[in-house]
Amino acid sequence: MNTLQPAKYPVKVKAIWYDETLRQICWINTLKLPHEEEVVCSNDPERVVKAIVDMEIRGAPAIGVAAALAIGAYALKIANTPLEAFIDEIKKSINKLWRTRPTAHNLFYALSRMNKTLDESLRSINDTYKLAEKLINEALSIYWEDVQANIKIGEYGAELIPDKATILTHCNAGALATSAYGTALAAIRIAWYNGKNIRVIATETRPVLQGARLTVYELMKEGIPVTLITDNMVGMVMRKKIVDLVIVGADRVTKDGYVVNKIGTYMIALAAKRNNIPFYVAAPTSTLDMDRTIDQVVIEERNPDEVKYVLGKLITVKDVSIVNYAFDITDPDLVSAIITEKGVVYPPFQLNLAKVLGT
Repeated sequence: MNTLQPAKYPVKVKAIWYDETLRQICWINTLKLPHEEEVVCSNDPERVVKAIVDMEIRGAPAIGVAAALAIGAYALKIANTPLEAFIDEIKKSINKLWRTRPTAHNLFYALSRMNKTLDESLRSINDTYKLAEKLINEALSIYWEDVQANIKIGEYGAELIPDKATILTHCNAGALATSAYGTALAAIRIAWYNGKNIRVIATETRPVLQGARLTVYELMKEGIPVTLITDNMVGMVMRKKIVDLVIVGADRVTKDGYVVNKIGTYMIALAAKRNNIPFYVAAPTSTLDMDRTIDQVVIEERNPDEVKYVLGKLITVKDVSIVNYAFDITDPDLVSAIITEKGVVYPPFQLNLAKVLGT
């Protein structure tokens, strides 16, 4: 399985990859960015669990791919164990990774595929080395499919970006959230590579500052003009006619067309609607959850310390009560289109998402 970057577009930032020499998953610790580019490698699922929970690895597609690669790498590591012990360890590891983040659909998509690969392989294979090979190949397929999805989303999305446009984006839906180019930032990157004269407005994205720390880092590495604003400045820059369109990513899109994304997305969508600004969501089909409606989705609540502290410094009264929802919900009527690797999907989403998936 080819794990090298595709030659069609440059890859200047990588979040996760599989090191064939080490036989380990490697990732850049996004908690240290933009000031330190720390690379961590491991074939221990427990270490990857910690990385996902702590948000060293973050972004729905990256979380899913990382979980799959963790299972594949671990399978190779324990391939010399007896069959029953091997199966038990893999199943336990899948279950641990399954419980890391409750909202991002890509995690469950990827781990379901890994579990299915194991179960189906056991019908004809009882050699642990061959089973491990099946698992790592499936993980690499998931990785490679995400790379290709990034490219296609970027190409479809770039067509929606006019020359000389200013695009507002929220959180980080870039290379640091996926296997290669990103989702929202893939569209921006490819528009830039194709010679469009564009600029980006990035929101800080409280409380963990993914926009300030990660999106700005990525875009400045690319040389794409970017301006950083606070989250609560969105309405003003839209009122002043500075923004031409919005492109964000997604952690889950339900079958009834609701978009679950980083907290703050809903308010941006409302402001965009009020100001007649197109609001696009870029997401691979692995993010589409055609089994659930929005009332069945668990919205993650994270550690209150993420709100109380900024870069390790206490910014409020220590004992104050905190609510820390990691995601919010954007209604279908606020979304202009959803950009997938299979094409741009327009309303009505419940009907047209099913068509894209062939369901």
